Amino acid sequence: MDLRSGHPDNRFAELDIWCTEALQTVLGRDQHSGLKSVSGDASFRRYFRTEVANDASYIVVDAPPASENCKAFVAIANSWRQQGVRTPAVHSVDLERGYMLLEDFGDTLLYSGLQQPALGDHNIAVQAVEQGEIRAHVQNLYTTAIDALLALQSTQVPEEYPLPAYDAERLNMEMGLFPEWCLRQLLGMELAEDEQNLLQNLFQRFTQSALEQPIVPIHRDYHSRNIMMLPDGLGLIDFQDALMGPVTYDPVSLLRDCYIDWPQARVYEWLNHFAARSPHLQSVPKEQLYQWFDWMGAQRHIKVLGIFVRLWLRDGKTGYLKDLPRVYAYVRWVCNRYSELDDMRCWLDSEVLPRLQQQNWWQDYQLKD
Repeated sequence: MDLRSGHPDNRFAELDIWCTEALQTVLGRDQHSGLKSVSGDASFRRYFRTEVANDASYIVVDAPPASENCKAFVAIANSWRQQGVRTPAVHSVDLERGYMLLEDFGDTLLYSGLQQPALGDHNIAVQAVEQGEIRAHVQNLYTTAIDALLALQSTQVPEEYPLPAYDAERLNMEMGLFPEWCLRQLLGMELAEDEQNLLQNLFQRFTQSALEQPIVPIHRDYHSRNIMMLPDGLGLIDFQDALMGPVTYDPVSLLRDCYIDWPQARVYEWLNHFAARSPHLQSVPKEQLYQWFDWMGAQRHIKVLGIFVRLWLRDGKTGYLKDLPRVYAYVRWVCNRYSELDDMRCWLDSEVLPRLQQQNWWQDYQLKD
């Protein structure tokens, strides 16, 4: 749909004019095809594509400064790109208004690429992997994604934008989204004191586990929908919230993806592949590595349970509801794996899951071991 005319949004009209001026400055051309909307994400950013006369295309971003951080995006994009991480080139930016003109990485997400041989059904894709039918295809993609992640973790912090720390306050604030949005706002639960203590103790365990890990640059949302398939490899997007954080954070974001899952034995194989190549994990025992990875994933997925519900209830974005059962299953799986988390597993089973099952969109989800 061409949105050049008739769009009610004043920011869009301003963005269209700014894009024309930016193309004139960067390319010496002020004629373009108009701004066509492309897929958005869970933020307040909007993305458009435009083409110029020679069929080259660009991504035009509307990132309102009140809620988005273009300065971080530009600084990180330029720094990582100079250090060998494939990020989109920033051709022009207006930090005051929150507009950017970026290199176009196309439309093929890693998420889509993983499923292509399986006709678009991720469950079929998993089954095919188990049968060895697309093992090389999926294995190559994850090996490439892990290599890109290792390159990211080896980067130096951008001088123009020192990455904030993923500290205890931030970790706990994120996990607090779960009781606030999922339990209270969605399920109507008012937690008793013993339930509050249960969650507080759990959050402390996960925070301690996170902070005892080696600290590296992290993308913070390194998953199959933020990695683009390019002719010469993989490109990264949506990295403006990068931090200095635990070494297993991005690996678990990738390998226990909120949008696609794989047999857990294969997940640990990929984790071992990552760890064998990471300079930060050479002396870490496998049992310790697995606990760091599992508990880091539980921290992330508890956060995501809150975020996905908030996206629905506050922002009217219903598209993430279908992925909530998988995210919940990740948390429950980790709690079942560790005896010290058994109280949490029992509470999830007895108090939370029955209430989730009363939601008309909920479908129980079983991870593959």
